[in-house]
Amino acid sequence: MIKNQKPSGVHDLIAANNIRLPKPALSVSADNNPNAQTLIYAATEEPFASVPHARQTDVDQAVANARGAFEDGPWRKMPAAERSAILRNVSTLVKKHAEELALLQTLETSIPVQQSKSMHVPRTAENFTFFADIISGLAGESYEQTGRYLAVVTRDPVGVGVLISPWNAPLVLASMKLAAGIALGNSIIIKPSEYAPLAVLRLCELLEEAGVPRHVVQVVCGTGIEAGRALVQHPGVDIVGFIGGTETGKNIMADAARSLKKVGLELGGKSANIILNSADIERAIDGSLLGIFAGNGEQCLAGSRIMVENDVADEFISKFTARTKALRVGDPFQDDTEIGPMAFKAHFDRLLAFAETAQVDNSYKVHTGAQAASGFDSGYYFAPTVVETDSNQAELCQKELFGPFVTIQRIKDLDDGIKRANDNDFGLASYIWSNDLPSVMRARRELRAGTIWVNTPMTRDLRAPFGGFKQSGIGRDGLPGSIELFTEEKTTLIPQEPLLLPKLGSS
Repeated sequence: MIKNQKPSGVHDLIAANNIRLPKPALSVSADNNPNAQTLIYAATEEPFASVPHARQTDVDQAVANARGAFEDGPWRKMPAAERSAILRNVSTLVKKHAEELALLQTLETSIPVQQSKSMHVPRTAENFTFFADIISGLAGESYEQTGRYLAVVTRDPVGVGVLISPWNAPLVLASMKLAAGIALGNSIIIKPSEYAPLAVLRLCELLEEAGVPRHVVQVVCGTGIEAGRALVQHPGVDIVGFIGGTETGKNIMADAARSLKKVGLELGGKSANIILNSADIERAIDGSLLGIFAGNGEQCLAGSRIMVENDVADEFISKFTARTKALRVGDPFQDDTEIGPMAFKAHFDRLLAFAETAQVDNSYKVHTGAQAASGFDSGYYFAPTVVETDSNQAELCQKELFGPFVTIQRIKDLDDGIKRANDNDFGLASYIWSNDLPSVMRARRELRAGTIWVNTPMTRDLRAPFGGFKQSGIGRDGLPGSIELFTEEKTTLIPQEPLLLPKLGSS
C-alpha cells in the first residue's frame, strides 16, 4: 500500500482552492448548535462547516411551497420543449461549475478528487441532458379497437416528490432521480444525507440559476430519523424516492404505505463477481479492482464477493492481492490518490469491527488489510482489504460492508458460482468474467440480480432500468422506471360518433 503525503489542514485546503460553501452552510472551527450538523473533513478529522437541520415547521413550509409550485406555478403546465431547454441549461451550468462541484463533493465525502471530476460531475450533467432529450419525445397511446370510442392514454405528473439521497455519491445519485422528477413536471424536495449536503445544496442553486422556477426544487437538511421521516409521513407528499440502506428502506416503505404514497427504493447490495477459467484474467483483475475499490469501495453495487474458479484461483488471488497492496491510499485532494479515507467516523468504526472479525475468526484468511491504514496520524483511513473464505454463509459474505473490503471464495465451476451468488438476501447486481458465450448466457439467465455486467466493471445506460431483486429494492431508475414512478396514467374515452344512450326515467 502506497501512502500519499500528509493531507493539508481543512481550512488551508478551503482557502487554497477558493471553495465557497453553499447556503445555508456556515464555516466553523467548532459548533455547539444542537440543531445543526457539524461536517468533519475525514482526512484530518477537523470540523469545517455547520448545516442547520430542518424542524417540523420547516418541513411543513417546504411541502406547502412545493404544493403551491405544482398546483399554481408554471412548471408542470410548461410545454415539454421549454422544460427540456431549462434542463439543458442545468447541464451546461453543471459543466461550467464542474471544478467547484467536484471539490465540494470530495470535501464532504473524501471520494478521490479525480474520480469526482472525471466520473461524478460529468455523469451529473448527463442526467439532466438525458431527461431533456427524453421528454421532448415522450408520446401517449391511443386505442380504437371497439370502433365506437377513441381511448387516449396520457401521463400526468404525480405532484410533490421527496428524494432522500445518500452520502456515498451525492451528486450522481441525487441528480438521477431529481432530473427525472422535474423533467416529468413534478415539484421535488431533496433531503440529502446529513453527512454530505454541500454538493447537493450547490447543485440546487444552479437549477434556479438555470431557470427552474422557485420552489419547484427545494433542499431540506437533517437526519433521516427527523427530517427524512417527517417528509415521508407528510400528507402533502405524493412520491418518495430513496437510495440507501435496506433497513431504512423498509421503514420508509412502511411509513409511506400509511398514505399510499408511490415509492421507489434502491437499497443495499452484496454483488457477486464470478471469474471463470475462460476469462481474460488480466482484464478480470483490472475490472474487479475497479468493481470493489472505486469510490473508496463505498458503493451499493460494488463487486464485494469475488468467486473465482479453482484452476485460475491461485493466479487471480496472488495478482489481485499484490495490486490491492499497491493502491495509493491518502489525501483525497491529491490527483494520484486511489483510495481516500472513509466518509465519517461511525462508518470507519463499523469497518474496523468487520476487520476484527476477519482477524480473529479462523474461517477467514486475511491476504491484506483488515485494519486501519498505517502511517496516518489522523483521519478515517482504512486499509484496502482482501479476505478469503470457504463459506458463502460467512458473515462477511452475507452482510453489506460498504467499503474497500472484498471477500474471495474458490468455486468448482459455474454451477457452484451461480448457486453461491444467488445465496444472499441482496440482488442488486452481479458480474461475470468469461470468454465462453454459453457460460455467459447461462449466467445471465440464472443470476438473480437486477443488472448483470459481462466482462466489464460497473457501467450504466440510462435508457435501461436499474434496480434490484430481493432486499435490494423496489422499482427501477432509468427511463421506464422513472416514468412509472413520477407520472400517473390517465385514460380519456371519446365517442367517435353520436351515441344512442338509454333514456332512464323516460315514460
